[in-house]
Amino acid sequence: MKEKKRVYEALVDGAMEGLVGDALYDFVRNRCPKASSKKIVRASLLALSDPHLKDRNILDVIYALAIKHRLDDTTMQDEHDEKAVVPGTSSDAAGKHLPPLS
Repeated sequence: MKEKKRVYEALVDGAMEGLVGDALYDFVRNRCPKASSKKIVRASLLALSDPHLKDRNILDVIYALAIKHRLDDTTMQDEHDEKAVVPGTSSDAAGKHLPPLS
């Protein structure tokens, strides 16, 4: 929990300084070098649910960062999954036994 709080604080501090997008992400990574993209997204969600954080511009910046990196993580996972599919496996062969659609 301590690490998540540090990432959260770095995220909010950077956004309050006017950083956006990759500059904000880099700021957080510099302050918390062990923070993965996943941890930064989770800290972003924590910030978005913080009732004390009410500045719309800061929330918008954090929201945009969370969405961008969440989608990046999903895309990378999808590419990894596609590479892991080996022709001739049971899941590939299962589709060959289906009757044609009418």
